[in-house]
Order: sequence, then C-alpha cells, then structure tokens
Amino acid sequence: MLFWKKWFVPKPFNEGYLPELDGHQVYFAEYGNPQGEVVLTFHGGPGYWSRAENAKNFDLRKYRVVMFDQRGGGKSKPLGATENNTTQDLLDDAVRLLDYLKIEGGIILYGSSWGSTLALLFAEQYPEIVKCLLLSKIFLADRDCREWELKGSGRFYPDILDAIKGDLPDNSQIPGYYDKMINSGDKALQSKAVSLYGSYERQLGRLNPKIEILEADERSLAANRIYMHYSAEEFMLAEDEIMDNIGKIHHIPTLIVHNRLDFVCPPSNAYKLHKAMQNSKLVIVPDKGHSSKMLSAVNKKEMAEFLKNV
Repeated sequence: MLFWKKWFVPKPFNEGYLPELDGHQVYFAEYGNPQGEVVLTFHGGPGYWSRAENAKNFDLRKYRVVMFDQRGGGKSKPLGATENNTTQDLLDDAVRLLDYLKIEGGIILYGSSWGSTLALLFAEQYPEIVKCLLLSKIFLADRDCREWELKGSGRFYPDILDAIKGDLPDNSQIPGYYDKMINSGDKALQSKAVSLYGSYERQLGRLNPKIEILEADERSLAANRIYMHYSAEEFMLAEDEIMDNIGKIHHIPTLIVHNRLDFVCPPSNAYKLHKAMQNSKLVIVPDKGHSSKMLSAVNKKEMAEFLKNV
C-alpha cells in the first residue's frame, strides 16, 4: 500500500487550454476535490512546466489544486515561444485562469523557485484574494540574485563559470550572449548554449561538477530558450520590485522552506523575505542542493501543519 502511494501519480479531474491570447494557448489541469479549498500553483523555471505528482503535496480529498504550464513550457503552445512572453503575461494568465474556472477568492498560493517569484508578485497585485502563501527555494529575481549567479557562485565554481564566460569581457554579458546563441538557428550553437549556461544551475552544489557539450533535444531547447529570454531581460522586473512592494502582503500568513546549502538560490533570499513578512514562518532544512528528498519531505510536512492553522 505504501509502495502504491509513493508511485501514484494523480489524474486531473479537469484539464484543457485557456482561450488563445497573444498567440499562446496555456495548458491547465485541476486535481483533487472539485469543491475543495483552492491551491493555485506556480511552477519553476522560467521555461519549465507543472508536474502532476506535485499535487500530492496536498490532501487531495480536501484541496482543489490548480496548475498551469507557463507560456511556452510543457503542454502550452507553441513550445518555446518567447514572443509575448513576459513576467506580467504569466501573472495575467493566472488571473485569466481563475476567471475561467470561476474562482474568486480565499486562494492558497504555492510557488517554488521561480514559482515563488511569481507567487509573491501575484500576491502583491491581488492581496485581497490570497489566503496564505506556501513558498520554497526563494528566488527574488533582484540584483543580489543575478550577482550571485554571475559572480558570487564563482567563488565555489570558478572553473565552470570561467568556461561559460569564455571570451566575453564581462560576466554580466553572459545572459544576453547565450540568449542570442540559443536563438541563432544553428543547432550546434544551440546545444552549446544549453550545455554551458543552460546547465550551470545543475552544476551548482555538486562536489564533482562536469560540463559536456551534448546535443539538446526539442524540450530542453524550448525550456532554455525561455529561461535565457527572461535572464537576458533581468526577469522583466523593476529593481527590488518584490521587496519594494512587500508592505502590501506582509500581513498574509506565509510559510518559507529553504535548504541550508542551496547554491542556486542562497538562503539569504529566504531570510530577507522572512524578516520583511510580519506573519511568516521560516524553516531552514539541514540539507544541500536546490532540490532534495529531505527538502521535499520537510516542505510537505510543514505545509500540512501550516494549513491547519490558517
């Protein structure tokens, strides 16, 4: 029975596409109890997709878990499209989805990594409909985050970051350089972009990092094309946009779960957010990596406990 529960993947009770807008068809799926309390989830990336198994983070007898694949990712169409694909577009799609499903308020927001960025931005724009925030792997998409990726991480991975930099005169040019490379139309250059800059996040935290130039498949190209599009545009946010508007949501009950040794999103992000939120709980998990089994287990346990009291 326990083995079955471990490998069980929930099936949606409702799925489909939002009406096409700006050339995009956004895929969505709902899991759990159609009459249950609504959990709106934002997946990581940019460029990735929702995962049905993540619905198991919630008691599906009680909650109605709503997921969607952000523009250009997963089952959304067209795959890898960057035109009319901005941070604000993703937030607007979330609003359209709620309207489409006739969901009005009292919403639980869940977001991890880039999803935490979007959940915070959504809450700041629509605080009146948010019941609470469940966040992990905090990414604030600000100057500190960008400088960590392009400079600070080099204290631990100087060889890898130097290989990615190549002949560029300045690390700050990396995102724009690789954004052009992945959109070059040259398959060899595109695979190089995915294997170098596109793989850096997966190297961070490893004790034996290794970069190989491998041919990239269509899905990987699409995900990285979107990520590099956002990274080159500094995630299309004003500097310190989240923290400058935190006063709009600091009263909202918020759970923050973060690994102690996360080399992709250092825990300083989570701590800064926690200090600014008057009604938050911060859980630092004694583990390493941007993702880990311990982080997932602690996050699920903490969310269940947290939701009992909001």
